[in-house]
Amino acid sequence: MLGERKAALSFIFVTLLLDVIGFGIIIPVIPKLITELTGGTLSDASRYGGWLMFAFSVTQFLFSPVLGNLSDQFGRRPVLLFSLFGFALDYLFVAFAPTITWLFVGRIVAGITGASITTASAYIADISTPEKRAQNFGLIGAAFGLGFIIGPVIGGVLGQYGSRVPFLAAAALTLLNWLYGYFILPESLKPENRRPFSWRRANPIGALQHLKKYPVITGLIGSLVLIYIAAHATQSTWTYYTMEKFRWDEAMVGYSLGAIGVLVGVVQGGLIRVINPKLGQKRLVYFGLLLYTVGYVLFAFATQGWMMFLFLVPYCLGGIAGPALQGIISGQVPANEQGELQGALTGLMSVTSIVGPPFMTNLFSYFTSRAAPIYFPGAPFLMGAVLTLVSVLLTMRSLANYLQVAAPVPEEVTS
Repeated sequence: MLGERKAALSFIFVTLLLDVIGFGIIIPVIPKLITELTGGTLSDASRYGGWLMFAFSVTQFLFSPVLGNLSDQFGRRPVLLFSLFGFALDYLFVAFAPTITWLFVGRIVAGITGASITTASAYIADISTPEKRAQNFGLIGAAFGLGFIIGPVIGGVLGQYGSRVPFLAAAALTLLNWLYGYFILPESLKPENRRPFSWRRANPIGALQHLKKYPVITGLIGSLVLIYIAAHATQSTWTYYTMEKFRWDEAMVGYSLGAIGVLVGVVQGGLIRVINPKLGQKRLVYFGLLLYTVGYVLFAFATQGWMMFLFLVPYCLGGIAGPALQGIISGQVPANEQGELQGALTGLMSVTSIVGPPFMTNLFSYFTSRAAPIYFPGAPFLMGAVLTLVSVLLTMRSLANYLQVAAPVPEEVTS
């Protein structure tokens, strides 16, 4: 049984890795492609980039609970394959886009089918024991880390041959991933843990309301919202910020994202497995959020390009918080509701992604425009630090409630 679990974890890790590589390939060239299609400046392109992410997030918010519930009925494997195929179509739309409108069409297609992380999270929950969930969820971060080592570097190099080339490479890799999943990836959800599909549970508002059923999840919602929005200071503006302030080209952006991948892979794929049993999930959450805050502040006030590489260390160490939070939340939910839970959490991320990218990219665009009172491209990072600090306060209260709920259980069992 243990051997089967390890094999299944290996399968899902490789599937996620190939998925992330495909996504990472396109990141360094998105600003260049947008400026080519619109004829605007880098500052203008950042606004379009934010609205492209907005289009993806709106559709993902509407459809991820549907796919999450479908995976509770039909299993994780078919939903994951459907998601991968949708991403391949998105890359092809973008690769041959004659206007900016086509980019939005591709993003909408990807949002409708974009449930690979949701389904992978449910897959991991299916095959993990409660004490191993936080460590196994760290494999998601490790896949992202390794994917961002390989993907952006390839994208930066390929981008020198044209802004469309990386998208074609991403489409080919995603289709290869689909074939891998079709022939190799096993099903994780046992028949006895499946349940019929319900539109009532699959609507996005209902999925968010589902989170209220569990006190720990409800208490952490405010903190998660702030953490997710703050993360878009990096996710949505890194490429634009480094190109604007340090005049980096696509290759240098790719190398920097590759460095992020190395650090994230070390932290979430290795370090968290060592320190989680020693420190516990609560301390990991606190330390991680504080390190995130330090990283944001350092990014905001960096004066040389090489500093960004150095400041990645505390920022990426902050990644210990995410798997710990997921472990706490997942531990409160029955096995036959993990798909619904992960779909709801993805829906929550999509809500913050509806707000985060336009908010952060417009903040960047404003403070790099002539209308700004001061030139300060690091404004999104400073805002990320403020939001993360507030989330620390909310998390402290939420985890205190968690301990009060969890403590009485042993006494009831032994009495």
